[in-house]
Amino acid sequence: MYQAATTFKIGSRLKVELDRVRERIPSRLQEQIKADPRGTLVKFKMTDGQGIGVVLELSNGSTCWFFENEISRA
Repeated sequence: MYQAATTFKIGSRLKVELDRVRERIPSRLQEQIKADPRGTLVKFKMTDGQGIGVVLELSNGSTCWFFENEISRA
């Protein structure tokens, strides 16, 4: 039976869990996420051939991708 790889949908409002991404993102992006951790899912991204990442558009208009376990529903 087919099972969806993610429960999130394009257009979903999601929250970046800063404590899960702090080590892999630049300080400038950390500050942006501290100010407003919410973003809109704009597309999906293959991460390593086995996982799905999500690309979020943040409040300042920039986009960044995250692993699915680094985000939650806003």
